[in-house]
Amino acid sequence: MNINTTYAKSSLEKSGDIMHLLLPASALGASLMVEDDYQGSWQLIQSGVVSRIAVEGLKFSVDKDRPDGSADDSFPSGHTADSFASATFIQQRYGWHWGVPAFIGATFVGYSRVNSDKHYVEDVLAGAVIGILSGLYFTEPYSGITISPTANTGHYGISVSGTF
Repeated sequence: MNINTTYAKSSLEKSGDIMHLLLPASALGASLMVEDDYQGSWQLIQSGVVSRIAVEGLKFSVDKDRPDGSADDSFPSGHTADSFASATFIQQRYGWHWGVPAFIGATFVGYSRVNSDKHYVEDVLAGAVIGILSGLYFTEPYSGITISPTANTGHYGISVSGTF
């Protein structure tokens, strides 16, 4: 592997890590901006906590080495579960208009984990299923606001619109 390939992998992994943090932060920020929408924040927290408990339980139970050999906790992908739980929350709470970009971001996180040799494809797919199921179980629609994570060359943020 040459230095350009190593740098590209490192940059992709870093971008995936940023998106992994940006999705739940965007979802929480939007739910906190809505007047008296503490229920949305609570739904996101429940979804994230249950998803993470499921992931950690499986990581503890399943002894699977990571592709890069760095640890034995490859299954399932926690980054992917967190991202898909957040994307599902965004879609369920605020609609497909904002859910599609969120799911694209979550898919990017999963791709970055495989490309960076942190997980196998099945680890990422299992994480996605866990996150989606948790998000579907805990999230109810809210009709007053829309949010979207945004990413551009070197710039990351959220776009929020609606009635506050």
